[in-house]
Amino acid sequence: MHRVFQNFIDQLSYAEDAAAFTEAMAAIATALDLSCFAYLALPSRLRRKPLVISTYPANWVTHYVHNQYQRLDPVITQALQNPEPFRWGLEFSSTNLSSAQQQLFDEASQFGIRFGFTVPIHDGHGPVAALTFACDQRNAPFEDCVASNVRVLQLMAIYFHAHVRHKLTHENRIGGVTLSPREFECLEWSSRGKSAWEIGRILGISRRTAAFHLDNARAKLGVRTIRQAVVCLAEAKSRR
Repeated sequence: MHRVFQNFIDQLSYAEDAAAFTEAMAAIATALDLSCFAYLALPSRLRRKPLVISTYPANWVTHYVHNQYQRLDPVITQALQNPEPFRWGLEFSSTNLSSAQQQLFDEASQFGIRFGFTVPIHDGHGPVAALTFACDQRNAPFEDCVASNVRVLQLMAIYFHAHVRHKLTHENRIGGVTLSPREFECLEWSSRGKSAWEIGRILGISRRTAAFHLDNARAKLGVRTIRQAVVCLAEAKSRR
């Protein structure tokens, strides 16, 4: 288990896009005898789409997002209300659900999503997210894995969410311009008065590499100096 988890952490460290994050979570899920998974991060604004990284059937994910099912999904509702992980299944749909919610469960079951285990993620840095592992029927390997690894799965969800939030959300946008995670990170340290050499020491990269990322950030923002880029960063933060 230790090696599997370490490989997962390593993959997250190198992941830069949704495909790489999907691969990292799918690999550890398979190693733990779990089937498909879905990570959903609620949008910061009501009209925006949620961020979904998943191995659920693509048609179901598209249908779910298009119909904004996150607004009525009882699993997401419970994740919003309680930070503790929980199991759910078809019996969940038999009590106190609206017809629309019942329809959601019926549609999901047609794609083999009938039972699951969900880890809510309340990190205090933005809207709630949730990581769910699902299967089409109750089976011993799935139940045993969940029962034996509740806290490990919760830790996996927290690590996954932290890396995704840092690398794939709009936190790296400044005035409509998207910086790479490293460019944004270097610019943030520069805003705290750190030199390229100091940034390199902090991030474990060379001074030249830190300077390279700072210059890229400056160029993307269309300004002449790093100081002006830092001002752009400060203005963007003040509007959030």
